[in-house]
Amino acid sequence: MELLYASCVGVLVSCGIFLLLRARTFPVVLGLTMISYAVNLFLFSAGRLTINKAVVLGTGAEYADPLPQALVLTAIVIGFAMTAFVVILAIRGRADLGSDHVDGYVPNASTDSKEQK
Repeated sequence: MELLYASCVGVLVSCGIFLLLRARTFPVVLGLTMISYAVNLFLFSAGRLTINKAVVLGTGAEYADPLPQALVLTAIVIGFAMTAFVVILAIRGRADLGSDHVDGYVPNASTDSKEQK
């Protein structure tokens, strides 16, 4: 089970880094979101993975730690709100600037102006 969680965290981080290196705004936002999901999964797996065990019932050695689960739930809510805010900023930036490139590069701007003359 730990190997599955570790593999999922690795895949999410690698896909997130790949998307962070794109030139457009929306893939960068998706990359940040995927990395935050990977961190949430890592924190969730830090609180001992138990299958078919009650959280509170039983002896002390069989308890699952509820603190990482509470932290992950809070992080999911905050991450969703921040993602929505950044998407709105990206839409506003595209509307104001006319381009959604991260570095501000506008492709074919010089060729379009030459064709208009």
